[in-house]
Amino acid sequence: MPTALITGITGQDGSYLAEFLLEKEYKVVGIVRRSSTTPYERISHLVDRIDLVSADLLDQTSLTDVVTDCRPDEIYNLAAQSFVQTSWNQPVLTGEFTALGVTRMLEAMKKAAPNARFYQASSSEMFGKVHESPQRESTPFYPRSPYGVAKVYGHWITVNYRESFALYAVSGILFNHESPRRGLEFVTRKVTDGVARIKLGLSRELRLGNLEARRDWGFAGDYVRAMWLMLQEDTPDDYVIGTGKTWSVRQLCEAAFRCVGLDYREFVVQDDRFFRPAEVDLLVADASKARDALGWVPDVSFAQLIEMMVQADLARYSAR
Repeated sequence: MPTALITGITGQDGSYLAEFLLEKEYKVVGIVRRSSTTPYERISHLVDRIDLVSADLLDQTSLTDVVTDCRPDEIYNLAAQSFVQTSWNQPVLTGEFTALGVTRMLEAMKKAAPNARFYQASSSEMFGKVHESPQRESTPFYPRSPYGVAKVYGHWITVNYRESFALYAVSGILFNHESPRRGLEFVTRKVTDGVARIKLGLSRELRLGNLEARRDWGFAGDYVRAMWLMLQEDTPDDYVIGTGKTWSVRQLCEAAFRCVGLDYREFVVQDDRFFRPAEVDLLVADASKARDALGWVPDVSFAQLIEMMVQADLARYSAR
């Protein structure tokens, strides 16, 4: 039974990845930060099937101790301060978690499990002010937020450890991937939650920022499969993961409100408070390398994803 160590296991991607690996009969160990509360909502149905251990991306010793103790075959570094807007308010903390945290995990692996395989969660936000469309592995990075800058550091430090110490370390440059487990601060979930509240008479409007920003949105459950596939290859390499299709926030609103028979134009209000200091206007993936090398293609369409999220939010409010 192989052992997988996951940082960020309580997040959206961590929960789907844990489910996926359990189905493949892995022993799953998740790193959680010590806290007086237990924010395990996304993995509550898994806690009796996984091992949770205490460590912190800000503390090198704790990470090295965990890797030494669990002796993982695979390490998935998914933990980060992952909300772009928050990175403008907390840029230093974002750098500590999202950039230097990667180095600490790589150091722990190098010292305690050099034969393990390491996955780093890179991000399409690294492309930022894009130099070409669609974006592929060779597209230059031009990040437009402290989060994007921190992810670029995490990406390149992973490449450096791979090339300098012969570690099996890869980065998945994942474009936006969503689900009913997405945090409410992210625009897709903000929209589907808002639609549910409006449909059930709990709210009258939905305030958003830039409605013309375009993203390549896919289903998180599809994307964790790509993470695993990257670690099964003979040679470590980096891959762009996305659907290759782009949608505007306006189209997202139109699709979500359509799920409940409403016209988004009657409820959506554009609010300057939600515009970014530096906007990323268009992100769309060229995932042909992952398709050809890994055999990865997404299964869930954009329309299916939005329907899934709206229905989940409706059910959540209706159950209260």
